[in-house]
Amino acid sequence: MDDALARILTAAAQGRFPPPDGATTVVGQPGARDAGVLAFTAHSVVFTDEDPDWVRSVLARAPGDELAATMNPYFLSALMARSGRHMNTIDLLTVAHALPGEPEIALREIEDPEHPRVARAMEYRDEVRVWAAEGGVVILGRGVAGRWETAIEVAEEARGRGLGVRLARAARQLVPDAVVWAQQSPGNARSVRTFQAAGYRPVGSEALLIAG
Repeated sequence: MDDALARILTAAAQGRFPPPDGATTVVGQPGARDAGVLAFTAHSVVFTDEDPDWVRSVLARAPGDELAATMNPYFLSALMARSGRHMNTIDLLTVAHALPGEPEIALREIEDPEHPRVARAMEYRDEVRVWAAEGGVVILGRGVAGRWETAIEVAEEARGRGLGVRLARAARQLVPDAVVWAQQSPGNARSVRTFQAAGYRPVGSEALLIAG
């Protein structure tokens, strides 16, 4: 298992990013499940077990702005075809430091591994824990390179009351680590605003390639 990506993520969570030199760093996958691309300001990280020389040769042929080559559909399509993986979307990657104290909302942990929300979360994360609140849920688990990630869900009838912000903030108090990560689709402006209101700061974009 390659831990180079874990070191890059740990540094980014502390505000130390790769140099904005227009380069692309290619590292091995942190595990069999996770492959993909991280794009920081003027520096990208491709984490894959594919041949690094092949990665660079495809990037060199990608049309358009070379600073955006790793997120260009040309490159991502080639990487998916070669690896036999697929992807859902390019996400905004955010991170927040853990907070002390107890969540301000009442939460009940869902411990049933067959529960739909638990089962779905376990497809992408390890050590998954899910808590239910009135009108929503908060999910924690170990995702890419072992980082602790959160996701939240708010029922439609419970929207507009600040519940999403409280759930996202609760994850900062529940996480058993110094930081917690979260991804949002850039087009889901409501989700982006929710996490930023809860103190999550953007660090880059991320395209995860999913096996199977």
